[in-house]
Amino acid sequence: MADPKGFLTAGRELPQRRPVDVRIKSWTEVYQDFARPKVERQASRCMDCGIPFCHQGCPLGNLIPEWNDLVYRGDWQDAIERLHATNNFPEFTGRLCPAPCESACVLGINQDPVAIKRVEVEIIDRAWDEGWVRPRPPAVRTGKRVAVVGSGPAGLAAAQQLTRAGHDVTVYERADRVGGLLRYGIPEFKMEKRHLDRRVEQMRAEGTTFRTSVNAGVDITADELRERHDAVLLAGGATAWRDLPVPGRDLRGVYQAMEYLPPANKVQEGDFPESPVSAAGKHVVVIGGGDTGADCVGTAIRQGAASVTQLEIMPMPPRARPDHQPWPTYPMLFKMESAHEELRDLGGERLYAINTVAFLGDEDGDLRALEVVGVEGPETGFRPIPGTEREIPAQLVTLAMGFLGPERDGLLAQLGVELDQRGNVRRDADYATSVDKVFAAGDMGRGQSLIVWAIAEGRAAAHGIDRFLTGQTALPYPIPPTARPIA
Repeated sequence: MADPKGFLTAGRELPQRRPVDVRIKSWTEVYQDFARPKVERQASRCMDCGIPFCHQGCPLGNLIPEWNDLVYRGDWQDAIERLHATNNFPEFTGRLCPAPCESACVLGINQDPVAIKRVEVEIIDRAWDEGWVRPRPPAVRTGKRVAVVGSGPAGLAAAQQLTRAGHDVTVYERADRVGGLLRYGIPEFKMEKRHLDRRVEQMRAEGTTFRTSVNAGVDITADELRERHDAVLLAGGATAWRDLPVPGRDLRGVYQAMEYLPPANKVQEGDFPESPVSAAGKHVVVIGGGDTGADCVGTAIRQGAASVTQLEIMPMPPRARPDHQPWPTYPMLFKMESAHEELRDLGGERLYAINTVAFLGDEDGDLRALEVVGVEGPETGFRPIPGTEREIPAQLVTLAMGFLGPERDGLLAQLGVELDQRGNVRRDADYATSVDKVFAAGDMGRGQSLIVWAIAEGRAAAHGIDRFLTGQTALPYPIPPTARPIA
């Protein structure tokens, strides 16, 4: 193990966020540098448990005690080798994953858990700085051709694994740049896109081909994909968003989160000087209390909103683990993300148990306010509470209420793949769909989920595809039997 007394002598410590009044003036990541001795001290808290439940908590099965021990001992280069053994993109998960591994940390039973996520991101950031991350092109090519539809974390993970196995992999992305929601859904202040860009360049150097601005099912048909490739992986994500069909939904000023966030990210890419959907000078309401809602909050603040209010129909979650969500499960707790901290300090509000009844407009068809009501629930079906009706001024609303699964028209309809009861693509334990040569991974098959699950499923699908193409495989299958798809 690392330090046998580390968990007794060192408390949990994370890097400081830059002051709110400073960080909202820029789009760079919010955290300050974390000194290397502090990282090593955090790694020393790992107890190298006989049964490391952090492995169970992590869908990738990351070898957390091993690289914590290596960091504590100063063997950073060996640490990145152990980290890369299970995770293609730790710089993504280290910044964006909600860390179910930390919820499962044994130390978390009666203390603050090990800062696993922070150690992870420090390992990979140092590895890039030291030049330890290099392209790993295959020694032998198989001549087999694979199409990966979608360049989010599942598609990228599968593409890198399959390229390294020697296959000729082409990634098709309908946006103008590679990355999916990593590129245009995640704001720069959560993950600067330089981290994504250098991974894509590494993959290009390994032999992966990227074709952007190609909408599979439109610019290239399902039949063409299957004819040109020996296998096709569907990794297009769960992009069918949940709407709010209440009176006034068609007013100008009401947008889906994924109509609002991508233009803001395109400004940071240098595509245009300001976003065509901007919060500048407006009263903004964000409907939805999850991570996407927080992204909208932070974006609106940086765009210069006059005020920001975040609404959530569910009651406020508890701050401590409730009895019905015992260790080592992932608890649903109240979170104070960086955007929420900014909202609080700038006088905004996070309102819980609130339902939007209608959007109210002026005579020109522009949004002016929301009509809302307090609700009881969810056990009562979100029953309105009489006397709690009120209006909230707003000229811009973003709907961040989650996603309902993959888009079923276009490519999926052309392929004719079977769907499960939730409307996701049905697959078996090898991630094969009901259509020959066609596989599915990530949110397209799993439904809206975590980035760590997307990467894990991409790696598992690569295992299945490689075995399908060659009759055997040396690629790992990270998904435990209890979590594998069942056709």
